[in-house]
Amino acid sequence: MSEVFEGYERQYCELSVNLSRKCNSAAQLADGELKKQQISELKVGLDDADVLIRKMDLEARSLQPSLKATLLAKLREYKSDLNKLKKEVNKLTLTSANQAAHDLESGMMDPHAVCILKLSFSSVFSSSPYIFV
Repeated sequence: MSEVFEGYERQYCELSVNLSRKCNSAAQLADGELKKQQISELKVGLDDADVLIRKMDLEARSLQPSLKATLLAKLREYKSDLNKLKKEVNKLTLTSANQAAHDLESGMMDPHAVCILKLSFSSVFSSSPYIFV
């Protein structure tokens, strides 16, 4: 097997395990700055994993046909796993956004944040004859 492919594969597998762990721990966190930070780190990790997948793909396609088929089959599995991770991160992102909207609607959000939002909305609609509160 290609040493270059194996190197990328090793890096990808380590990254994938770390991303899975981080995703599971982020899912347990209450919404807040720490969760946002973890989601941000997860997105960076997903981008890194995409880069490794592309590198493995290029390397596999440059090899002889018998080896190429085997490596591309492995690569399909890695792509599938990565897509599952991306879906999990998207769920975390949507959950955080939905919680923020719920907090705003229920009045649980910081009053200063609500004032800032009101100011933002009123400045957007300042030419409107209607008053937004």
